[in-house]
Amino acid sequence: MKRTDVDSSMLTSVGYDEKEQILEVEFNHGGIYEYYEVEKKVYDDLMNADSLGHYFINNIKDDYDYDKVRKKR
Repeated sequence: MKRTDVDSSMLTSVGYDEKEQILEVEFNHGGIYEYYEVEKKVYDDLMNADSLGHYFINNIKDDYDYDKVRKKR
């Protein structure tokens, strides 16, 4: 999945597969995770948030199933 680099102290890049509703997040610490059944509005709101890290923690982190991705950027 193609990710877009973001300006965040927590996140490095974010990608989204609208068809599969998968949000892929690369963290500054190097981990890459996929979050499942994420609505496009949530992705759009994340990308437009004043603080991506704050939005992620409050609206995604504990609200969606996820897996760590083993591939590198």
